[in-house]
Amino acid sequence: MTDFGIVTIPTHYTIQPVELARWAEESGFESLFFGEHSHIPASRKTPFPLGGELPQYYSEFYDPFVGLTAAAAVTQKLKVGTSVCLVPEHHPINLAKSAACLDRVSNGRFLLGIGAGWNAEEMGDHGVAFKDRWKETRERVLAIREIWTKDEAEFHGQFVDFDPIWCWPKPVQAVGPPILMGADSKWAPKRIVEYCDGWIPVDGPNLASGIEAIQAEADRVGRSMRDFDLTVITGEVFAGEKSIESRVQEHLTLGFNRITFLVVADKPDEQWPILERYAKLIHNFQ
Repeated sequence: MTDFGIVTIPTHYTIQPVELARWAEESGFESLFFGEHSHIPASRKTPFPLGGELPQYYSEFYDPFVGLTAAAAVTQKLKVGTSVCLVPEHHPINLAKSAACLDRVSNGRFLLGIGAGWNAEEMGDHGVAFKDRWKETRERVLAIREIWTKDEAEFHGQFVDFDPIWCWPKPVQAVGPPILMGADSKWAPKRIVEYCDGWIPVDGPNLASGIEAIQAEADRVGRSMRDFDLTVITGEVFAGEKSIESRVQEHLTLGFNRITFLVVADKPDEQWPILERYAKLIHNFQ
């Protein structure tokens, strides 16, 4: 059975995490994902990747771990996840603990979607050189896995370096929350297969080729595609001239096991009709 989720950006004026999480679980959704930007530099030197002016709400994101903890606390089955956590903005020891604690309080319902960010000045404010952001992401993820799975963890790399430490709690999930990479580039398949558990791209023209590339890389290193969680972020805005129902069917044909619908930050009166349409839609596939 296909799983369906919601991806959104909670702010001080949107539907709040507790209300949204309760509604999502009651409406049959399997998961709820929140995005992340710690801040937006006022310089605005880095252009918005989607073109045009950067929407105001990009500077208004809630901290996803706080929002998802609230969501997990008022639900029983709903999975909660980041889409995506910007790993270079976090110290790996702190991120390992935050993720493990969220996995604990949700009783193993946390999914860690990750990215490296697109805003050079934002990364710079966190002390990360933009050119090194993926190298840093790799080392931080590998270090986090060590902390999750070892009673006495240590890591020695170019960007992350620490001697043996004790750090609890450990996650509920045996090897830690699944790590899903939210990137779509020629380098993504290798990174996904090396240190992630799945892919969480935004809908676009490269999905089929992306899955094929992940399959090829997995075959090369001896991993099974059954090991990977394939989640896609889609929605009415991505369907174009097609119906959203037909777009969802295309994703299922490609092999995605989770379809998540993007609901942009807005006032509740604008968000609820969109959410209700998705709630009706998913029942056609269940």
